[in-house]
Amino acid sequence: MRIKTTKTNSNTNYYVIKDFKINGKRTTKIIEKLGTENDIKLKFNVTDVNSFLKDYINKLNKEDNNSKSTLIKFYDENKLIEFNKQCSFNGGYLFLQDIYYSLKINNICDEITNKYQFKYDLNNILSNLIYSRIIYPSSKLKTLNLCKNFLEQPNFEYQHILRALEVLTKENDFIQSELYKNSLKYSKRNDKILFYDCTNYYFEIEDDDDFRKYGKSKEHRPNPIVGMGLFMDGDGIPLTFSTFPGNQNEQTTLKPLEEKIIKDFNNSKFIICTDAGLSSNSNKKFNNTNNRKYVTTQSLKKLKSFLKDWSLDLSSGWKLSGSDKIYDISKLREDDELIKRHYNSIFYKERWIKENGIEERLIVTYSPKYQEYQKKIREKQINRALSIIEKNPKKIKSNNENDPKRFIQTISTTSNGEVADENHYSIDYEKINDEAKYDGLYAVCTNLEDTVEEIIKINKRRWEIEESFRIMKTEFNARPVYLSREDRIHAHFLICFLSLVIYRYLEKKLNEEFTTTEIIETLRNMNFCQKDNDYIPTYRRNQITDSLHNNFNFRTDYEIITEKNIKKICKLTKK
Repeated sequence: MRIKTTKTNSNTNYYVIKDFKINGKRTTKIIEKLGTENDIKLKFNVTDVNSFLKDYINKLNKEDNNSKSTLIKFYDENKLIEFNKQCSFNGGYLFLQDIYYSLKINNICDEITNKYQFKYDLNNILSNLIYSRIIYPSSKLKTLNLCKNFLEQPNFEYQHILRALEVLTKENDFIQSELYKNSLKYSKRNDKILFYDCTNYYFEIEDDDDFRKYGKSKEHRPNPIVGMGLFMDGDGIPLTFSTFPGNQNEQTTLKPLEEKIIKDFNNSKFIICTDAGLSSNSNKKFNNTNNRKYVTTQSLKKLKSFLKDWSLDLSSGWKLSGSDKIYDISKLREDDELIKRHYNSIFYKERWIKENGIEERLIVTYSPKYQEYQKKIREKQINRALSIIEKNPKKIKSNNENDPKRFIQTISTTSNGEVADENHYSIDYEKINDEAKYDGLYAVCTNLEDTVEEIIKINKRRWEIEESFRIMKTEFNARPVYLSREDRIHAHFLICFLSLVIYRYLEKKLNEEFTTTEIIETLRNMNFCQKDNDYIPTYRRNQITDSLHNNFNFRTDYEIITEKNIKKICKLTKK
């Protein structure tokens, strides 16, 4: 930059100008109008204008050298855009790529490539499948086209994806084991508390096979399913997973996966937390040895009668953390003022029991907040049951324990005991009152000797593994699965698992301030318009984009980014 002057009859005006080259031709632009000598003296409070101008222009040039260059582009309103040229690209995947390479998944791919000596780029295939599963979840064929939206273009074809899926399945255990080791270097892991749960995924096919089997679908769909068991650490980061035929008992899946953690992850001392459906006596015994402990949900309705009576006795034995007082919560349960006062409190009672050769603690808790939640859920279900009776009683068939139709009773006889011509339906208030006895109550069994507060705290985090399944099924569109070969199905779930690991780390970097939908939508919308090899962000800058840039060591939210700087950013995310 330099100073330019223009003289009139009575004054000299001063300007700051800058030289540019546009399309190979030199031109200048006025950066700042300083005014006359008197204007400068008044505006900048100086007496020696020449000395000030010298210092001022040196300062501006120094700042300009340290800042991004200003780019000037000319566009012609009469010129058509180039035919079939892609002008829009997504850069949201760069934040996922930063985590992918920080976890050294690229090195894992290199080791596999060296082992099999194939020619296609496994790292490029796997990374694009993961980024696309989070940002553009779709079939493998459609994914090939969708990942072309990324700033860095894929270098593979569909046939390479199918071949890679087969290799990924063969190396499934190796990938999970190496990922765990790499993750220990990336961040500290809370792997002394592990959570385990199962879900299943349906396939839109009519006939089952050796792997896709008819079983009890979590979504109550009449399709063959495949089960998935997932371990998560105490901070919500997925640890390992397995898949199994849809008709296999979920309780039998826990022990093999634990043995894998003990052997491959060199982790033999941990607390395992599961729901009631996985708390078989065999699993408890397995986790009652070699410094392993367990915390498992216990169904109050399935307890032996004397333990159920003890649990439902609300008048004695109840304690509150931090107090030596014994509470009678039967009074609190019906008193609105007391409920309001203790709304967020958790009362508890405990005892040691010995069942099936295992000595463990039974802890029962009562929460006014949980009671209100259960009551509201049941009221909605009763209203739905009344609506079914009124509008479509033909829908009343067999139901499960959470179905609103469980509150409907069918009367098929007259008052004289004769068979009625028509069925009559009504609400079963006896059933309602029986369920209301359990409102606010929750039970766990454990062999831990920690405080009740610590055990409750551990069990409370089980919701995160349930959320992980929800993310895979909804945001990642992990089902329905359209693959048919078993090896490719295994690879599909490996990709979903790796995607979940990377997403969870991203979520942690953002301090869990935003919802999953908000984060993924933001990544999906972080697009750039390319013009003359430069990139203009077309997304809306907001709290999430600011948080992303503040937590990663690059920025994509300048008004314009040169091709050179885009390449620098891409390279930076692969360090």
